[in-house]
This record gives sequence, C-alpha cells and structure tokens, in this order.
Amino acid sequence: MIGRLSGTLIEKNPPQVLIDCHGVGYEVDVPMSTFYNLGDLGSSVTLLIHMVVREDAQLLYGFGTAAEREAFRLLIKISGVGPRTALAVLSGLGVDALAQAVATQEPARVLKVPGIGKKTAERLLLELKGKFGDALGVAPGGPAASDAHHDVMQALVVLGYSDKEAASAVKQLPANVEVSEGIKLALKRLTG
Repeated sequence: MIGRLSGTLIEKNPPQVLIDCHGVGYEVDVPMSTFYNLGDLGSSVTLLIHMVVREDAQLLYGFGTAAEREAFRLLIKISGVGPRTALAVLSGLGVDALAQAVATQEPARVLKVPGIGKKTAERLLLELKGKFGDALGVAPGGPAASDAHHDVMQALVVLGYSDKEAASAVKQLPANVEVSEGIKLALKRLTG
C-alpha cells in the first residue's frame, strides 16, 4: 500500500494533481484545503496517501496533514459516504469546522456541502460523535467540554432561545464549564 508520496508537482486540475516520483506520475485526488496549499507547478510536494483498491481501479487520495487523512478515513467508514463524498466534506468544511460540527451536532453546517442531504448529514454527525475528537488528538477534556456545551445549548433552546442565540451564548463559555454553571452563565449573557 502507498502511504506517502514525495515528488514534483506536474499538473493541477482540481481536485486532482499529478506528482512525478522519479519518473513515475501518480494521479492523486485531494481535498481543496490541500489543493490550495500546494505550491506552483514544478515545486516539490509531499502528500500523505490513502489508497483505495477496487476491481476496476486503484485510486490515490492525498492529504497535506495527518488530521485530514484521518478525518477522511473516518468519513469513508460511514455507510453511504464514499471517497468522493468524504473529499467534498473536507473541501467544504475542513477538519476544524467538521470537528466543531460533530462536537455540537450541528447538521446545518454539513448540509452546506454540495451532495449532502439531511439524512446523510445527521447520520454522519451521529456516527462520528465520540470518535472524531479522539482520533484527531483533541486535548484531554475536549470531548467532555463539547458535550457540556452541547447540553447547555439544548437547554437554552428548550427554554425558548433560538439556535443562533444559544450558539452565540455557548461560544462565550469557558471550555471546561460544567453544564449547570454553563446554563447560568449563558442565561446571564442572554438576559444581561
């Protein structure tokens, strides 16, 4: 299996690039976040690779960071999400925005990605919950804080605040806040 390619960038045709590695050209599909960070034609590049072998093809997907590749691998494990859809999600959101959407369970963010419907977005967020932060190396306490923030946001919505108001109040909370304290602080911000 190919895990990494280093060579010279010969062609750039979004979302595909062609990399010359000692006389052999490899076609690699990349998310737009990686594509925009590649240098000019003729420059030296290194990509982390995920290889997919099918009956009719051997496909290479390249990533500029280990977090991108790990996010891609988590996405393609979800039923109904193939490599093209996973690339579209990473191109449309990026790893950080996707991690935040998973932590807050906000399908609206994922719905902005072309080709993602409501059911796919909800399934994607549900299946990634709990796995995404750990796999990408979120700092200890990160998932718990995200769960607490999510619980605070749900409580505010139940109390009659809009999603936008609740999200705005939750963004201002400390990362390690307890749910009960978070609700008190958020209500002070919303009513004060």
